[in-house]
Amino acid sequence: MTLDRSTITILVVEDEALQRLELVFELQFDGYTTLEAANGEEALIRLDDGRRIDVVITDIQLGGDLTGWDIAEKFRAARPNMLVIYTSGNFGDHDRGVPGGVFFNKPYRAADISKVCRALRPAVANERRRPATGT
Repeated sequence: MTLDRSTITILVVEDEALQRLELVFELQFDGYTTLEAANGEEALIRLDDGRRIDVVITDIQLGGDLTGWDIAEKFRAARPNMLVIYTSGNFGDHDRGVPGGVFFNKPYRAADISKVCRALRPAVANERRRPATGT
């Protein structure tokens, strides 16, 4: 099954506007649906707004009360198999994370993050074919 990239929604959480816009542009150019958040609080609003999010790309140092680790934990609690991609310019930030997460040191190439997202397509297709469970 081929999955159209536009059916994969990626949330980019980055407080540095230029980096966020560059990454969003690259992902949109590659055909992905993107959402943006400039801080942790905006990211949590996206979590609660009912839109399906398949990938979260988050900077670790966001400023404010929430870190990228906090965002990842909250999104993974809602959807345990979600791909989380972390970014940071601080080398010490890579020692924490949720299992299955991917870490990129800044500066990174947006094209490299896009490659990781392309590898996600089969996993998203399989998850969407699974019947929903719950109450």
